[in-house]
Amino acid sequence: QIELVESGGGLVQAGGSLKLSCSASGRTFGSVAVGWFRQAPGKEREFVASINWSGRNQDYAAYAHGRFTISRDNAESTMFLQMNSLKPEDTAVYYCAAERRAFRGMAPTTPALYAYWGQGTQVTVSP
Repeated sequence: QIELVESGGGLVQAGGSLKLSCSASGRTFGSVAVGWFRQAPGKEREFVASINWSGRNQDYAAYAHGRFTISRDNAESTMFLQMNSLKPEDTAVYYCAAERRAFRGMAPTTPALYAYWGQGTQVTVSP
């Protein structure tokens, strides 16, 4: 069992930056892939970025490439999402998630493969 708590959301102007954090409890955090997803009002939850258990492999949605960076600190059971050059269309609730399968080489990009979810943190980007 892994419990996840996001923090770091807020209101920022277009072009600004935010760093989201996700703190995890549970002994298996360091052995599983984790990811960030987001959901805007009236839209389905979508993939943002993911990172495998070791941190060596990351994957990004096309819109996140070059602007967002995912990272993790297994010693602190924490993951991060650094978001730069934010746009109004990035406005959404951002969720961190962890999968159940250990030591997968590549981190999944599909929400259905993630078993544990945080409660979400709101990110609002003003024009």
